[in-house]
Amino acid sequence: MTPAITRLPDDFRWPGGRRLAVIFNIAYEAWSDGQAPGIGPMGNVLRPGFFDTNAHSWASFGLVRGIHRLLAIAEKHGVRTSVMVNGVICERDPATVRRLAELGHEIVNHSWGMDVIPVYFDEAAERANLVRNHELLAATAGVAPTGWISPRGTGSPISSRLLAEAGYLHHGDVNDDDRPYVMDFGGQRIVGIPLTMDVNDLPLCIRYGHAPGHMLTVFEQTFAAMRAEPAPLTLDVTAHTHVMGRPSGAWVYDAIMARVKACDDVWICTREQAARHVLATLGG
Repeated sequence: MTPAITRLPDDFRWPGGRRLAVIFNIAYEAWSDGQAPGIGPMGNVLRPGFFDTNAHSWASFGLVRGIHRLLAIAEKHGVRTSVMVNGVICERDPATVRRLAELGHEIVNHSWGMDVIPVYFDEAAERANLVRNHELLAATAGVAPTGWISPRGTGSPISSRLLAEAGYLHHGDVNDDDRPYVMDFGGQRIVGIPLTMDVNDLPLCIRYGHAPGHMLTVFEQTFAAMRAEPAPLTLDVTAHTHVMGRPSGAWVYDAIMARVKACDDVWICTREQAARHVLATLGG
């Protein structure tokens, strides 16, 4: 089913008449048992069939230290973030998943593990993965997730419809706009909130190899350009717990938060808050 799309008009405004909404994301990620990221900090892949202990250990830092460092920064600034959480983390670190909800952060369903990507599934398996993780996150955190982002932002061609049918409020598997928009599947509506990649530590610092400070420069330039736009926009600032959860990069997340907090013409929100405002403004 092809959804009916309602995009935000130019005169749409965020609360307080603001034109720009900034969302601070934390990617709290893990891989299934026996799996590791396809590439690690060394930047070169092993021969097929060999388990990459270097990449696995590097990624595991996020659960051991990174999440706690990034949460401390958010708490320091009084910012509620949207945290992408894989279901497998509920088994490995349930106390921290509960703490996320207790601190008021939004928990975003992020599939079972980073290697479990919806585009690889048939419809039945995709539904099962969604339900499994939804129930596990809700039971662990005490709060049911209302949003979804697939690993690497890669949903299947039917993910949006399945999420709408499951009652989800929003998802981030879209990149075709710089504003959220409403997708209507025969009366079942879901807000697509683009996961903007402009200020994201994984591509900037890992894929392209820039020093962490480069992300601050990119943010400052992007932020200035967006504040100058007459249109309503959203900007994501994304830190992965195994990348910028380290002292070498966490200072950038801290610095960006401080800069945004100092601007009263910007609305800092979670993805859920943005979605609810869109639906309320557009009638629904």
